Amino acid sequence: MLTIQEINQLIEKLDQSTIEEFSYEASGAKIKLKKNTGDSKTQVVSQPVVQPQETVPQPKVETTTKPEVTTEATETKEEPQPKADYDHEIVSPMVGTFYSSPSPDKPVYVQVGDQVNEDSIVCIVEAMKLFNEIEADVNGTITEILAENGELVEYGQPLFRIKKA
Repeated sequence: MLTIQEINQLIEKLDQSTIEEFSYEASGAKIKLKKNTGDSKTQVVSQPVVQPQETVPQPKVETTTKPEVTTEATETKEEPQPKADYDHEIVSPMVGTFYSSPSPDKPVYVQVGDQVNEDSIVCIVEAMKLFNEIEADVNGTITEILAENGELVEYGQPLFRIKKA
């Protein structure tokens, strides 16, 4: 069975290599890593600036985003939030499944507006049948929950936003 460190090393190696997809299976455990090959492009086009006696067109700028390593083609689109709404983000320390409560019949750990302490448990991330309790790490108020219950989350993916107390 692979450890989280070994999985993180595999992700880094895949990102640095020309391999597009990697699968591993042992003792009933499966892992499949696949590079995000979406050719998303951002185009910024400026209108020509008209000056009193001459017209100077502005250049057209194209940028492409770097391919990211994802597992099982799960992708989360996030809209940037103004930094004033939060001071801290709780990110996933591993690839796994996000759970907002200890079990389906129990209430959620936190909701938007709840006060949390450094040692407050805010969610569980399950990886390879291990349930890892995630703590807030700061004192403050939950301003946003970015993951859905049962959703696959990536290493480093923001899960919560907190306004520090």
